[in-house]
Amino acid sequence: MKTLKRVLWGILILLLSFLLIMSVPRILGVFMPGKAPIGYHFETLDYAAVYLGFEKAIDHNPAVPVNIKEIKNIEYKNINGKSLQMDFYIPKNIKKPAPLIVFIHGGSWSHGKRSDYLVYLLHFASKGYITATVSYRLIDDATYPACVEDIRDAVHWLFNNGEKYGYDPNRIALAGGSAGGHLALLGAYGWHKAGEPTDTIATEHKIKAVVDIYGPVDFTTEYARNQHLVNRFIAHPYSEKPELYVEGSPIQYLDRTDPPTMILHGTSDKLVPLSQSDTLKARLDRLGIPNQYCKVPLWPHAMDIVQRVNDYSKQQMEIFFKKYL
Repeated sequence: MKTLKRVLWGILILLLSFLLIMSVPRILGVFMPGKAPIGYHFETLDYAAVYLGFEKAIDHNPAVPVNIKEIKNIEYKNINGKSLQMDFYIPKNIKKPAPLIVFIHGGSWSHGKRSDYLVYLLHFASKGYITATVSYRLIDDATYPACVEDIRDAVHWLFNNGEKYGYDPNRIALAGGSAGGHLALLGAYGWHKAGEPTDTIATEHKIKAVVDIYGPVDFTTEYARNQHLVNRFIAHPYSEKPELYVEGSPIQYLDRTDPPTMILHGTSDKLVPLSQSDTLKARLDRLGIPNQYCKVPLWPHAMDIVQRVNDYSKQQMEIFFKKYL
């Protein structure tokens, strides 16, 4: 009986210790309002925090408010019979051309859909911005550089259709998470194939600002060269086609004319290491490009599916867009 009591007490102490540890991030948040929320370091603990009620997950399918007009399935490109489309969210009370924020979904270049960022699209539309989200070819349709070409074509289409949808083509921002962050940076920094001239349409219009949410920036690092998702995206091992890993890296296109850049990254990200964003930050500083770098402590990849992190991300993006867009 004494042994059983000791075991039960041990289990109770372990349980209470676990609950106390899981409570720490929320408790610290109470005493540090406005600061980046502290996470749980391990992805498993993040899911446990949501499941046990310590954290709230975002609503992935929020209702479109009555004061926002939704325009869906606008084709910007058709390639080999595949229609690539975008959706717009437009405040009904706008009186003059508004800035446009384009969100690009993630999903390892292999999955995901336009509505994945609805929580951001509706939030910023409610703040007076016009927002849009685009589809692009996924790996099963075509590997690199197909999706990058699609984003470049979407940007060109957007530069030419501002009057129709009420936005200012000289005030367009790109934003994306993970693979979408990678594509947003390439779209903003002027990606082009090796041997191709720099994008000539940029002489008339330029992306005004870009937000990278835990996206990879340099495929030539040891991490990326051996990362199976990157290998699948490029469709060749680094040893065979190193030039494609260079060409597909946003950091290769940085120069002093590139737009203000915001970076959001969890310090416990194991899928896209923090060093990727550290490298981008260092290069931006060296070139004198305005930037805002938000390290979110102890959060892993896809951190913004948690409401507290999502709220913080929106708050920081608001500050950034007010300043640069």
